[in-house]
Amino acid sequence: MAKKETTINLRPLDDRVVVEPLEAEEKTAGGLYLPDSAQEKPQRGTVIAVGVGKLLDNGNRSEISVAVGDEVIYGKYSGSDVEVNGREIKILRESDILAKVVK
Repeated sequence: MAKKETTINLRPLDDRVVVEPLEAEEKTAGGLYLPDSAQEKPQRGTVIAVGVGKLLDNGNRSEISVAVGDEVIYGKYSGSDVEVNGREIKILRESDILAKVVK
């Protein structure tokens, strides 16, 4: 199986983050296989690009607390689903990210 390319030619603006969702679970804990229609959309993904930060009132930019390669958890209906080069990605604001997964 070929390894997926981790870079993408997108530069998100301001405090936006580009996330590639993880694959949906195909099998339950009990070993039953789920059809595509029954699989839940994942709420977890890997950050593949980050913006420069939100522009503050004083003219400075705030730092973004996630970096490329971080695994994050985001809200179920957060962001916009976009297809780029045949890959499904999500573009969301940094505030839509609920947590960073620490390994």
